[in-house]
Amino acid sequence: MYKILISDKLAQEGIDLLKAMPDFEPVVRTGLSEDELANIIGEYDGLIIRSATQVTAKVLEKSGKLKGVARAGVGVDNIDIPAATRKGVMVMNTPGGNTMSAAEHTMALMLAMSRNVVPACNSLKAGTWDRKSYTGNQLNNKTLGVIGLGRIGMAVVRMALGFNMNVIGYDPFAAPKQAEELGIEVTDKLERIYQEADFISLHLPRNEQTINMIGAKELKMMKPTCRIVNCARGGIINEDDLYNALSAGTIAAAALDVFAKEPPDNTRFTECPNCLVTPHLGASTEEAQIEVAVEAAQILADAIKGGPIRNALNAPAMGAGTPPIVCRYAELAQRIGSMMTTLAPGHIKSVKVEYRGAIAEKQVDAVTTAFTIGLLQPHFDSVVNIVNVGLLAKDRGISVDVTKNAEIKDLESSYTAKVQTDKVTRTICGTVYGGCLLRIIEIDGFDIEVTPEGTMMVIFNDDKPGVIGAVGTTLGNHGININTMGVGHNLKEQKAILAVSLDKTPDEKAATELSGLEFVNEMYVCKLL
Repeated sequence: MYKILISDKLAQEGIDLLKAMPDFEPVVRTGLSEDELANIIGEYDGLIIRSATQVTAKVLEKSGKLKGVARAGVGVDNIDIPAATRKGVMVMNTPGGNTMSAAEHTMALMLAMSRNVVPACNSLKAGTWDRKSYTGNQLNNKTLGVIGLGRIGMAVVRMALGFNMNVIGYDPFAAPKQAEELGIEVTDKLERIYQEADFISLHLPRNEQTINMIGAKELKMMKPTCRIVNCARGGIINEDDLYNALSAGTIAAAALDVFAKEPPDNTRFTECPNCLVTPHLGASTEEAQIEVAVEAAQILADAIKGGPIRNALNAPAMGAGTPPIVCRYAELAQRIGSMMTTLAPGHIKSVKVEYRGAIAEKQVDAVTTAFTIGLLQPHFDSVVNIVNVGLLAKDRGISVDVTKNAEIKDLESSYTAKVQTDKVTRTICGTVYGGCLLRIIEIDGFDIEVTPEGTMMVIFNDDKPGVIGAVGTTLGNHGININTMGVGHNLKEQKAILAVSLDKTPDEKAATELSGLEFVNEMYVCKLL
């Protein structure tokens, strides 16, 4: 039974989804302090949060059996992702669930600012009929500067185009191809947006690069008629500088849905008639709350059960959207890694992998990661997985050199790993037949064919008659069956290799007898992951 802690208010539909799964038990406990959460988190397999829960390094220190944290929403600045990575805990979010909700709220604030909706409403409710004081401005034919062209930013772009706005876009990472396809002007100079835009909308994460990104200097570049909207993350705009600019009339107006601290300590914006504020309502629609709750529950459950991993911020995705052949090669690679860690004893000096043939034309990062997991896992008491394997390898100075060669040689596709240690250099090559059958086809230049499964035994031996019979008899005497077998020869050197997959692992007595056979030069027993 997988226990899932839900520590923030979550739409009932997400909780019901977990309840409907036979192996899951959702537990709702909101309002936990950092110490309270830290004391119990290790009892749970998964955690679902929104923006209130702080998943700190202290909380993660005793993560226990925790496998993943799912954020029902986009922002994950309340999660210590490096700490989670070191603990092997996946961090996932639901970036698509509130896209339209946040984009619509951005447009609502933009319209409300332009047409003085809030002050006009308050004035009329107070008994005053004053049309002249609340004359507004149209969005039509105005220039909108969108900073951040991710999902929400692009949704705002599409809506703004519907209002016949001219759009200039900027993204600090890379502008999506569809930005120019929509006919918007993409710039790599933020100053252009500050200087030319009538409206500016922010759609950036909060990080070291974006905190206080817009301050007094940037506000002075803007038109006195400029209006700025922030429905992204608090702290991107320096709040003191913004208050001063609004008070001085440096810009016309601002609309804030997010704040550096929530609820905000700085209440001076209530004094600004040209500042519209809402209490972080970007994702607060019934539809969005249901969608992110259901998505968070589903992606967390899938990941915990070993299914497809989606929206992981500290792990590569593999599963639902990954081609089946890549998934099969990932299985093969992980098993080769497990074999390699036994067949190549000593301190690792270098690791190289090669993709050849059709597989070389695929996206194979997940395959390389799977191999590295197999290679490292036997050296750690804790679980090595797609979340922490890169960090663990880096900490130990292990890097994997990858080469691809799409030219077909003998087989349609193959995967080769070569590991050099201070004691030996070992090469293992494998392939996937018919899109599903995993095979080892070469070890250290010996051509063989054997299925990598369960317990593998590899014997380097003198090439002489009776080897297969003697090994089979010894195994049989200990009640061990051979599942598959591969034999390779080097006639010139009179050496050979015998690789077999077994139905169970030889005990110490059986292993001693096998290694003591007079023709055996080296013997290795590998228990595959």
